Amino acid sequence: MSSLSYKDAGVDLDQYAEAMDRLPALMRQTHSARVLPLAGGFAGLFQLQGAGHGYEDPVLVSGTDGVGTKLKVAIQAKRFDTVGIDLVAMCVNDCLCLGAEPLFFLDYLALDRDDPERIAALVKGVTDGCLQAGAALLGGETAIMPGVYSEGEFDMAGFCVGVVEKKEILDGSQVLPGDVLLGIPSSGLHSNGYSLVRKIVFDHAGLSVDDKVEGLDGTVGDVLLTPTRIYADVVSTIRKDATLRNQVTAIAHITGGGLAENLGRVMPDDVRARIQLGSWKVPAVFDWLAGLGNVADDEMLRVFNMGIGLVLTVRPDAVDAVRQAVGEEAVVLGQAVAGESGAEYVPE
Repeated sequence: MSSLSYKDAGVDLDQYAEAMDRLPALMRQTHSARVLPLAGGFAGLFQLQGAGHGYEDPVLVSGTDGVGTKLKVAIQAKRFDTVGIDLVAMCVNDCLCLGAEPLFFLDYLALDRDDPERIAALVKGVTDGCLQAGAALLGGETAIMPGVYSEGEFDMAGFCVGVVEKKEILDGSQVLPGDVLLGIPSSGLHSNGYSLVRKIVFDHAGLSVDDKVEGLDGTVGDVLLTPTRIYADVVSTIRKDATLRNQVTAIAHITGGGLAENLGRVMPDDVRARIQLGSWKVPAVFDWLAGLGNVADDEMLRVFNMGIGLVLTVRPDAVDAVRQAVGEEAVVLGQAVAGESGAEYVPE
């Protein structure tokens, strides 16, 4: 009778060890003096105070997310070094909305089989994202799960922890009628709406990841795998300036649900966000998708960020100062008004 091994069940421990050996060097690129060394530990250590960082009344901020079906595009394109940036972005950007400083990040990878090259590429993307966010990649888990994932399939999840002074938490409660909605551009589709994107591009239009996109820079794969923008630099600029910090009353990360739904989440009970359609330039990728799939304007606005990835609500007298600090790319989208909590679009 033959002897069965773990490899026979689909898990190659030698390849797994090879993959794990590649990861510490990637992780160390993100570490600062606040990460305490712990060789062979079962968890990671991060020093909140000290090393030039002190908080009077610190509150930890946490967030978790995945990449969604954008992973299917990466699998089709056989490009795995960018979706890790999306993973970090989707978690970190949510924490930034509270005014937090990102501290550290953990990732979870689940794959159909051991694949050192693919695992290293995925973690490199996470590392790149952490470097953009100023967060340490403190640890993670890689699970090989044959039978759960089909051949070539995988999934990713991320977990971010940040910190904010309790008195400086941005929870939307300070938003007042008259506050200005200041939009910060997205890098493109980010990581939302990809079930519709894939339906339009691959099922309906019959395109492949290698097809060129007229009017856009690169192939279908290039366009659809553009990483989500991480807004740590924008929020850090505000957080470190006491004057600006007191003039920004809320931050909204524009993800699934679009501008209206996500802005509505940070409006107090008696304040409504009024978004002026036509006040910003919608990137060509959204027009391309809408035309390719004959998607209605209302549906586009409900599913996608439409070119705005982050919105700050700002006191009217401080708009110019905030725009100058975060860059002239920031655009006025509308304003907060008295009314039922939520958000609405105003026609051009």
